[in-house]
Amino acid sequence: MTLTIDRDRYGSLLAEHQPQPITTEAENERALAVVEKLMAKERSLEEDALLNLWVLLVEQFEEEHYPISNAAPHEMLQFLMEQRDLRQVDLVGILGSRGVISEVVNGKRSISKTQAKVLGKFFHVSPELFI
Repeated sequence: MTLTIDRDRYGSLLAEHQPQPITTEAENERALAVVEKLMAKERSLEEDALLNLWVLLVEQFEEEHYPISNAAPHEMLQFLMEQRDLRQVDLVGILGSRGVISEVVNGKRSISKTQAKVLGKFFHVSPELFI
């Protein structure tokens, strides 16, 4: 069974949020706020489509303005945490105990494939950044 998006509802969401290519840091912050708000709720099909659009716009902006170098996985994690003003304690429910998180963030423990997938989903980036 294929579910279809209600075009009128989706059109209303587009009119309300007016997504467009992101060109400034302020626009990026606004887009990230919309993404976070949408992610925090149970979404309709139309809201899922809107979320996907916003994520694409944010990714496009960030790839252009914050190119990722060949950083070590723990350095990439540190960078993403800094960009989102997160502390190690904020990752307790994602990576495990405080001790594990400390070791991962400081490069004393490698990031497992499972952890990389969870981090990729959490930060909306490719899990390959953490492997």
